[in-house]
Amino acid sequence: MGIYAGGQNDEPILPDFQRYLEENSLVPANRVSFYAYWVERYQRYAKKHSIDASGYHEQSILSFLVDLRADERIKDWQPQQAQDALRLYYFHYPGASKEEPGAAGVRAGGDVRAELVRLIRLKHYSYSTERTYLQWVERFAAYIGQVGKELHDADAADIRNFLSHLALKQRVSSSTQNQAFNALLFLFKNVMHQPVGGLDTTVRAKRGPKLPVVLSADEVRLLLDAMQDRDRLIAELLYGAGLRLMELARLRVKDIDFGAKTIFVRSGKGDKDRATILPDAVSERLQTHLETVKGLHQQDLAAGFGAVHMPDALDRKYPAAAREWGWQYVFPAASLSVDPRSGTVRRHHISDSAIQAAVKKAVKRAGIVKHASVHTLRHSFATHLLMNGVNIREVQELLGHKNVETTMVYTHVMRTMSNAPASPLDMLLKK
Repeated sequence: MGIYAGGQNDEPILPDFQRYLEENSLVPANRVSFYAYWVERYQRYAKKHSIDASGYHEQSILSFLVDLRADERIKDWQPQQAQDALRLYYFHYPGASKEEPGAAGVRAGGDVRAELVRLIRLKHYSYSTERTYLQWVERFAAYIGQVGKELHDADAADIRNFLSHLALKQRVSSSTQNQAFNALLFLFKNVMHQPVGGLDTTVRAKRGPKLPVVLSADEVRLLLDAMQDRDRLIAELLYGAGLRLMELARLRVKDIDFGAKTIFVRSGKGDKDRATILPDAVSERLQTHLETVKGLHQQDLAAGFGAVHMPDALDRKYPAAAREWGWQYVFPAASLSVDPRSGTVRRHHISDSAIQAAVKKAVKRAGIVKHASVHTLRHSFATHLLMNGVNIREVQELLGHKNVETTMVYTHVMRTMSNAPASPLDMLLKK
């Protein structure tokens, strides 16, 4: 079944290129046909102006984009989409030229890191993921630089040696090593288009089965009592709704349904939406908090600001939506700041470090000796629900776990907190 974008006689436009974009998940599925359309449109433009369209010619493409912007039928965001499509086609799609896939992109772009950033943003990864990937690429570049190699000279053997170095010399955790692997895999697959086979001989950092740290109900109460005002409200939502740290930070006003007692988590882990519990205990105070936030938003609007970051391309599709009350963050930052990607001055959501610091101080103030963190409240949410007889499948849905096996870990924790068998020592001394 073909994908069409206005071709004559319903013939698919550049079907192999569309298939390539889909198979590599380089753009959202509903945009694939439009990316093919822009490439086909440029090729028609090149033919009309006697331009060789077999390679990426900066000046010709610039002229094409200028003509697009001059067309009154073209929306503001479309030339950028066209440019992204052409870069993907000429720099990454193997069928565009006889050159080695990705080689033209590295040479023409001149900067592997810049191309990495472009593709991360093209795939709508979060800014924190962008920073993490760039940090690992820099560490990898420094590692291979010790033997006189540059990034564009690296191969799978270098990745294998670097990951083994992390495990043996740096003694990093398995999760840290996996994070490095994912960053380098993205670099080689999407930017440099080099094979990364043969990594099975990499020395892996070992991680045995671990049980999550869980607070008892009394410990949760002590923790909450050690917090006040907004910080307490945040902790109550983390525990009462089972939210992850960034799910709480990025929560928008429109995603709280007080009538249905529901919180909607948008684009959570795995880019999935889900619904979870809005606790009755916070409902009234949360509404009062939102009234305060609304007043702050109105001040920002009066000062010429008030627009928040919008997911994907919604800010171009609905230019006014970013200033609407429903799109504002439930927990905004204390001050305006410059968006590191767009350079726009606006009010971001509360930082993850601010939430972590508040919980850490409360743990210490409450005298809790367990190694508790923000995520401990989510672990406690799941475990306490199971202890109260909630079906594990329902807990799985509330947590947003893809597989029930992930949720099963809390049943092991639950056994350590209740219905544990009597110790033989207790049985002995009772006699």
